[in-house]
Amino acid sequence: MQPPEVMNLFSVPVTFGRHPEHERLNAALRRYILAQEKSGTAANPRPLTQRNAALFESHFNLFREGDAAVQELKAFCWSQLFPLVGWLNGYDAPTIQRLQIYNDSWFHVTRRGGFFGLHNHPNASWSGVYCIDPGRHDADKKDSGLLCFVNPMIVSAMYMDAGNARMQLPYGYQVANVSLAAGQLVMFPSWVLHDVKPFEGEGERITIAFNCWFTLPDAD
Repeated sequence: MQPPEVMNLFSVPVTFGRHPEHERLNAALRRYILAQEKSGTAANPRPLTQRNAALFESHFNLFREGDAAVQELKAFCWSQLFPLVGWLNGYDAPTIQRLQIYNDSWFHVTRRGGFFGLHNHPNASWSGVYCIDPGRHDADKKDSGLLCFVNPMIVSAMYMDAGNARMQLPYGYQVANVSLAAGQLVMFPSWVLHDVKPFEGEGERITIAFNCWFTLPDAD
């Protein structure tokens, strides 16, 4: 007897990409970000999400800075995001070209023990995280600096028995953990709850993040 057909009726799109020349770009981004941190003028003036002193968060205007490396990264992120939005929404090329994008963007520099608490990003449709440097994790700290996404199907764990206890993603209730690599760009719907586990290692874990929202003006 054939088993019943399985259909994935509900899904969360998360994308993974990598800048093709990330070593060159990341070296320039690292220099710029560490200089900005040291300047004393780049910190977020109104921190909200739980974090500690080992994590530095910048203001949210990073992609408006004129630095060449920052603008190169912005162009790369948009080159990944616009086709994604177009594909998921069924937009043709002329429609994609009419999209107007708005954003907040910032950087995190995390040193040993730094973490960033559970949150999502209201008033945005898409968010992304780009990894400049994952840092050097202690060998016995496998969860160091993980980017963790909370499964929106967590309620599926309200009752567990032999019929569902061993189901894996995308059907199970587990969180999804991402260990970022240098040059990697992860994009996800802004409503998804996520956090960053404590960084246990040497050096700095450096990332750039952004939130985006869009309008679609009428065609002329």
